[in-house]
Amino acid sequence: MSRVYLELGPKKVFACSLDWAGWCRIGGSEEAALDALAEYAPRYRVIAERAGLSFEPGDLEVAERVKGGTTTDFGAPEAIPEADGAPVGAEAARRMTALVEAAWEVFAEVAAGSPEELRKGPRGGGRDRDKMAAHVIEAERAYARKIGVRHRPFPLGDDTALAAMRGDIAGRLATPSGGGPLVPGGWPHAYAARRIAWHVIDHLWEMEDRREPA
Repeated sequence: MSRVYLELGPKKVFACSLDWAGWCRIGGSEEAALDALAEYAPRYRVIAERAGLSFEPGDLEVAERVKGGTTTDFGAPEAIPEADGAPVGAEAARRMTALVEAAWEVFAEVAAGSPEELRKGPRGGGRDRDKMAAHVIEAERAYARKIGVRHRPFPLGDDTALAAMRGDIAGRLATPSGGGPLVPGGWPHAYAARRIAWHVIDHLWEMEDRREPA
């Protein structure tokens, strides 16, 4: 069994794994979200195996339902489940960190192998490769403040600044915690790892899909 929680927005539902950081999918109903999560399991396995983990999720078990909102419907998770309030020990922290770092690595490889101009979405939209990569990094810089990591903005291609920020994020996530927010008004440990990994992986998969012919 693989534990998941459902985030219920007015129109959309997120299904997110409680055990595998970043494995989240959205659908128009609970069933559709769970089906999408299961459908993407083979693609998530790439991340898990890069992290050195064996990924055999089995059947999905809904452990919790939480209320979402307009952000959910827009396409991003926003609600923090009660399960994320549990303490995070040393082994769990290392595991979460490994998954986040794996997502960074695979995203970089996919970006390096993608053309600058990506196929447009069904309505003609969507960021091209470099704008997508810059968006991922800038969002990550904002997310990092939720765990007490602060870095000034820096341009895409500043590998030194990126490595410094991600090193600080990984160091914070690799440190055990008591389960509460890592800083006042911030995010708990498990939610932070999930949200950071999800955003990288979501755009990783988007880039993979949009670099191929329709």
